[in-house]
Amino acid sequence: MNMLELEIFEQTSSYCELRLSTGEGPPKTRGLDKIAVDHLIELVERDYSQHAIAQKVFGSPQLGDLGAKLAVFLDGDERWLTAVLNRPPGVTLRITAEQRLRHLPWELLCRDGSFLTVSGPAPLLPVRAVGAGTTLQTPVIPGNRPLRVLFMATSPEGVEPVLNYEAEEAAILSATSRTGTDLVVEESGTLEGLRFLSRDYGEGYFDVLHLSGHATIDNGQPTFVVENEFGGVASATADQIAQAMAGHWPRLVFVSGCLTGNAPDRGAFPSMSESLVRAGAPAVLGWALPVGDVSATDFAAELYRALASGEPLDQAIIEARQHLYTNKRGNWHLLRVYADRSPLASMVTPLNTKGRARIQVRPADQEFLDPQTQLSRVAARAAFVGRRRVIQRCLRTLKQPPGSQGAAEALVLHGMGGLGKSSLASRLLERIPTHQRAVWYGRVDLTKFRELTTKILFPTVEQHIEAVKLLDTDYAPLAVRLRHLLDVDGPLGQTSCLFVFDDFEDGNLDERDGSHVLSPAMADILPALLTAIRDTGSPSRVIITSRYRFPTPPATRVVVESLETLTAIEQTKKITNLPNLRPSSPIDPTIRTRAIEAAAGNPRLLEWLNLIVADTTLDVDGIITAIENEADRFRRETILATNLLSSQPSELQKMLAKVNVVELPVPAETVHTIHDHPDAASHIERAAQLGLLEEGTDPETRRPRYYVSNVLRPLIRPLLSDDETTQACAAAARSLHSIWITAPVPPGSPS
Repeated sequence: MNMLELEIFEQTSSYCELRLSTGEGPPKTRGLDKIAVDHLIELVERDYSQHAIAQKVFGSPQLGDLGAKLAVFLDGDERWLTAVLNRPPGVTLRITAEQRLRHLPWELLCRDGSFLTVSGPAPLLPVRAVGAGTTLQTPVIPGNRPLRVLFMATSPEGVEPVLNYEAEEAAILSATSRTGTDLVVEESGTLEGLRFLSRDYGEGYFDVLHLSGHATIDNGQPTFVVENEFGGVASATADQIAQAMAGHWPRLVFVSGCLTGNAPDRGAFPSMSESLVRAGAPAVLGWALPVGDVSATDFAAELYRALASGEPLDQAIIEARQHLYTNKRGNWHLLRVYADRSPLASMVTPLNTKGRARIQVRPADQEFLDPQTQLSRVAARAAFVGRRRVIQRCLRTLKQPPGSQGAAEALVLHGMGGLGKSSLASRLLERIPTHQRAVWYGRVDLTKFRELTTKILFPTVEQHIEAVKLLDTDYAPLAVRLRHLLDVDGPLGQTSCLFVFDDFEDGNLDERDGSHVLSPAMADILPALLTAIRDTGSPSRVIITSRYRFPTPPATRVVVESLETLTAIEQTKKITNLPNLRPSSPIDPTIRTRAIEAAAGNPRLLEWLNLIVADTTLDVDGIITAIENEADRFRRETILATNLLSSQPSELQKMLAKVNVVELPVPAETVHTIHDHPDAASHIERAAQLGLLEEGTDPETRRPRYYVSNVLRPLIRPLLSDDETTQACAAAARSLHSIWITAPVPPGSPS
């Protein structure tokens, strides 16, 4: 694109000079009346304020009037811009101005009723230039590979509204599916996590840093809302973000949050975006005013589609803005660009460039294939929602160095059928792309375990051959051979792996005295593998998904993470991804409501019922009946009901019925209060072990909390009389009032 340099130079308190450099001869200059300039600023700031803009709709004449006044101001009687604005493919206008002039909405520049930034064959891109001088730096050579994006969304507890960051990630992946994008996600939402991840990949690895979340201006200081290590609220200034990056800046930083491109106190202080450029980021995008979640996602998806295709940064921004405008998004003009003197050039080469590298890691959901149909059994990366706190805890467990607090050789994802244990395991694999993956489904014996050598990509052929020999011969116990495999000088000594045993209860556990223990084959494999990881200090880890708990192998460390039913917010996000259950679905609202209620927050049931309600061979009554009948059958088939429940002591069943009166997760103290029984502790442990009682973790106190799934409710309600139900409700109310109201635990306090 053509490049223009526009400087508004305040020579004295009453006189300004406008300078335009076109690259052809000396700059053009003209004087400006400071009083007229101040009048323009007052007018624009009044009509473009946050309150005023909120009252305007797409295409409002007020915006066009403001844009026309700005254009006249720049064009002047000499018609400077007229001669250059019609030059295809367009113009990048670098604006150097002080304080309030810099803050004006140059994105609204309008002539003859057309906004110059989105209309015509030669669109305009205003760039707020940061730094003195007019000489651009050395041209940047695009990488001959897919685009690399470091994506960090923040979603602290208690901050509303909860943003649909999963949809933003999914939209970016979908928009760049043709060319491919290496999208690495920092899941903790913390500055510390950002610091570690940017260093782990090294300077120059990422092309883009994308920060998604809420932002605000606190006492004149722009801040981005991040998370602390426990998922609570923390604030990050531009300086703190810069400290976390420690100079490892990518070519572009997109701070996608409200007011990140807003200069506080009417431009007297720099915006967060400008401050990040001053801290070393070559180019930063931010939003001048509050922006809708959908608009921000649409812009990001279109921006990365263009960048991943090899388009220059300036052209990509223009296309993304035009996309919002074409789709009548009222926020199209809120995006601000701040940049230093670096070229706004392409980051990567086009798809078919000779020798262009490919993305090496295939989607994790393709590791979880049904052995018969070869279809994925888990949610694809773009369809996964929720479980944020669970994922954060799991990643901390998997990434802890050996011997450190919280470190473990294995992570067990535990819970009743359909809660998404396998999908969560897949998500964890996606979040640790640095590790090789070996996934087994169902029963595993020594023969199946030897398939490890076909699942892992070894660094060399020689190491692959050595690994095959280690696993195929019985010259030493399995634990000894696995130690050689994972030892620093062994075939996998320099390769980090995630070994996943999915649906572990299917063939790997035997029932004994009402509990579950490892099967004979797995009793050889799992202790040997965990011991080898421990003894070698290997960064490799084991992930197990299981409906039932089982004893931890001696001298090993295993962390159990129990899944809960989807929260209301998570369920809403899930339903948005289901075409027949989402609010915009053509399916009868009554049918949709009953289907959602029948699913009771169970992700698998939601997906299944989403298909049932679309069955056009059934009439309305037939569909409703099918939903209810199939939900009952689902409960039976997943052993959530008759066999498992009826085999438990009557007092344990009654405990579930009592806890069920509170339709939300409650602390252990409340369970003990409701179920005042000498064996309450063993009942809780037993019910959680079998998945009858969901055991989660409170995000604030980090203590266990318990919940009886909606799926079980029809089965246990008849177990209590009316008087017993009333007593349970009263006991629960007293306990929760004492815990949550009278003496609440401060957020972030240790467990």
